[in-house]
Amino acid sequence: MNPRDEQHPTAATALISARGLKKSYGRTEALRGASLDLRPGEILAVTGASGSGKSTLLHCLAGIVRPDAGSVAYGGERLDQAAETRLSALRRGDFGVVFQFGQLIPELTALDNVALPLLLSGTGRRPAEHQAGEWLERFGVRGQADLRPGEMSGGQGQRVALARALVTGPRAVFADEPTGALDSLAGEQVMTALVHAARESATAILLITHDAQIAAYADREVWLRDGAVHAGSDDAAGQEAVRHEG
Repeated sequence: MNPRDEQHPTAATALISARGLKKSYGRTEALRGASLDLRPGEILAVTGASGSGKSTLLHCLAGIVRPDAGSVAYGGERLDQAAETRLSALRRGDFGVVFQFGQLIPELTALDNVALPLLLSGTGRRPAEHQAGEWLERFGVRGQADLRPGEMSGGQGQRVALARALVTGPRAVFADEPTGALDSLAGEQVMTALVHAARESATAILLITHDAQIAAYADREVWLRDGAVHAGSDDAAGQEAVRHEG
């Protein structure tokens, strides 16, 4: 089955809405007025050339980086104006983040890595480990529960990272090139597992990728060029409206 043939979200209200985002690093303009909506339960792919601002956009939407100008709203709450403590709390519960190389804690086992967000949110160790084990099972790496990141393959480690991102039941997952360090087969396996888990839990995913085969797993695709969002062929009208609002 083509991933695009799966159920497409119909909610009109955005889960996360960005308008007119600008961000510079020194003299380099990473974002130049980017606007984007992430809808509840959808998988949205953001593509573009290296250096186009994809990761910066994700970091702004996830509350990791504050834009120099523009707004990011989550359920009516302005993330670009929120306190760091609030943003940290959102990333422990409502948001999950996955990076290209997983960024698992090397001293912890797979089980402990996945349980960590729950422990930080106040869940007891026994229920946290139980939930972590269930998510490792869902991603097919329960057998690696006692292994540390250096003892796992790249594909196994990335599945553990995805389990960690989803264990808290987030409303949105931000995945920055989650298959970029994997071969094509491992990448397809990871994406299949991610899409299946997201569909089951109605989790929205913002997927940063430069790979057209990975972008094909998304419901919708936009691309970044010169720091601004441009619509995919299947979403031109909606993104045109976004640009006029921004």
